[in-house]
Amino acid sequence: MDKKIEKKKGITKKTIWIGVGVIVALLLFYNLVFGDRSSKLNVDSEKITIEPVSRDVFQDYIAVQGIVQPIRTIYLDAVEGGRVEEILREEGSMLQKGDVIIKLSNNNLILEISNTEAQVLRTINELRNARNFMQQQLLSSNIEMLKLENQLVQLDRAYQKNKILHQSEHISDEVFLKSEEDYKTTKKLLTLQRENHVQDSIYRSVQVASLEESVKYMSENLKLAKKRLDNLNIKAPVSGELATLNPEIGEVINYGNRVGTINVLDSYKLRVEIDEHYVSRVERGLYGECDFAGVKYKARISKLYPEVQNGRFAVDMVFTDQVPAQIRIGQTSRIKLELGESQPALLLTKGGFYQSTGGQWVYVVDPSGDFAVQRTVTIGRQNPRYYEVLDGLAEGEKVIVSSYESFGNVDKLILKNKDKK
Repeated sequence: MDKKIEKKKGITKKTIWIGVGVIVALLLFYNLVFGDRSSKLNVDSEKITIEPVSRDVFQDYIAVQGIVQPIRTIYLDAVEGGRVEEILREEGSMLQKGDVIIKLSNNNLILEISNTEAQVLRTINELRNARNFMQQQLLSSNIEMLKLENQLVQLDRAYQKNKILHQSEHISDEVFLKSEEDYKTTKKLLTLQRENHVQDSIYRSVQVASLEESVKYMSENLKLAKKRLDNLNIKAPVSGELATLNPEIGEVINYGNRVGTINVLDSYKLRVEIDEHYVSRVERGLYGECDFAGVKYKARISKLYPEVQNGRFAVDMVFTDQVPAQIRIGQTSRIKLELGESQPALLLTKGGFYQSTGGQWVYVVDPSGDFAVQRTVTIGRQNPRYYEVLDGLAEGEKVIVSSYESFGNVDKLILKNKDKK
């Protein structure tokens, strides 16, 4: 007889395999939907720098370097051309205003001055002759008028006498008419002589005035020419140090050529070059703290040069309280230049990450310390030590601040420590 086989009770192999398949499928589904698909990179935590975000007072300043320069530099330009005959002072000499530095010679200028002097003398002689001739003409005119006036008196007397005699018919008509004509003619001549005297006086006065003006003008030209002769001696326009001197003995210098410079040492200034990133924030009147031999001195921006060259622009700073002792031109000083008032803020230590991200994102370390992930942040102002954090980070969070160049912009950094087993 056939024997009935009963089914075994409990979990069969088939059930086990089905259960395993379901679990695997669920794990795959979970990983697909909720799993971490971000790019990762293993990083040795000993080769990176991690700094916490702190809340403190943000000091708005930048560290720059200044070079000591004289408060003013005066340029020496030749105001008259010539040949260098003698150099009386050397570079580095201390000068007083008016000291002769270089002597020039110019034969053409000397000849020009001689010709001008001759013209002045010739014009002066013409003026003298014109005045003498005017006096002679005036004298002759006065004598002629005196004669005519005397003659007119005599003719008038004769005419009046003949008029009476003619009325009484003691003289002829011809004699009377002749005496009348002589009188009237002489009277007209006197009138003409007087008018001529006036006109001649006016003409001579204008001629003399013109000559006088010519003499005055030419005399002024002569003074200027002699002043040009004095300009052949190149002198110090101010007191100071002769910083540079270019000409050599025998060299011909043209008008306008620069022959040297003088440093005015009444005070000093600092020429400071600043990164163009701060060009909109730096302005005249900002203060800075300078360091000379460990002593702090206050300085203020007095002049700003807006032109940017090679990513930098320059400013001049002057000392506000006192000038450092034993200061020297060309000496350098570190300067803490204040850009604004200090205010409380979230601070992040400066590091190489900024060059890779431009301050737009950082790697924030998880509280476990096992990994770090990217996070978008907003960076505001910066000083030599800290960045001002405006958004994206909280106090106490830790950030990788060293360079990100080797990370390849991955989403997550897995932090490994060799000491850990």
